Amino acid sequence: MNDMAELAKRKQKLNLAIVYTDPDAFLANIMGWLEITAFITAVRAGEAVAPADGSTPTLDAQQLKSGGVANVASDALFAFCMTAALKGDKPAVDKVEAGMIEMFGKDYPGSTAMWSFNSKIETPVSLEDFVGQAAQKMLAGDIPPPPMRAKDNWNAGLRFFEKARKSNFVQEVMYPLARWHRERWTDTLDKHISFLAHIEDNLPVLREVLGEQRNDEPFIANLLLKMGPAVEMDMEDDMQGFLRSLARRV
Repeated sequence: MNDMAELAKRKQKLNLAIVYTDPDAFLANIMGWLEITAFITAVRAGEAVAPADGSTPTLDAQQLKSGGVANVASDALFAFCMTAALKGDKPAVDKVEAGMIEMFGKDYPGSTAMWSFNSKIETPVSLEDFVGQAAQKMLAGDIPPPPMRAKDNWNAGLRFFEKARKSNFVQEVMYPLARWHRERWTDTLDKHISFLAHIEDNLPVLREVLGEQRNDEPFIANLLLKMGPAVEMDMEDDMQGFLRSLARRV
């Protein structure tokens, strides 16, 4: 099996673990993902050659502490914790963290990613801070009161959307994120429409947006773009253009 085929094979297993928020499957496949990505990176850099038997080399303790491996692990952990947060599945996050510590020790690859999900964030600065702050509320079941709920959902949804698009697991996060958006905004439509700004203008817009049946990236982008005014978000032109380009269907 060639390297890219092996990469796809190993990623598929991790994809499913993330989509279904399966901590056991994630822990069973994370090492394989770290090995194949590190190996392909090394080959491309001229730092390694493929073994004669076609096997993927294992990682030693020093390699597991490298920045490249840490970044790959962090990306996978972040994607898993995001999908878990969208489902309010804190036990899954806890189990993955405990499993990573058991496998690699407290300073496990990507451990800094977990700070966003279990450390107090009073003043978020980075995108990861904003995602972590929102995720912690989701995992704790901390639901804002109805007057603030739509705006809070819009903000959290935007941050998750931005972070998902930077991940190697963008599609695996995007589908559950789209479902989350649909569920939250359907709840707003059914129960809390009176808290939106300019109801007479935004009610038909929300109905139209939710009329799209596909749970995908264009659906999320269109919802964020169209419902910004309903929660009184003054988006800059660059952000509007960004969302408009992603909402466009070919």
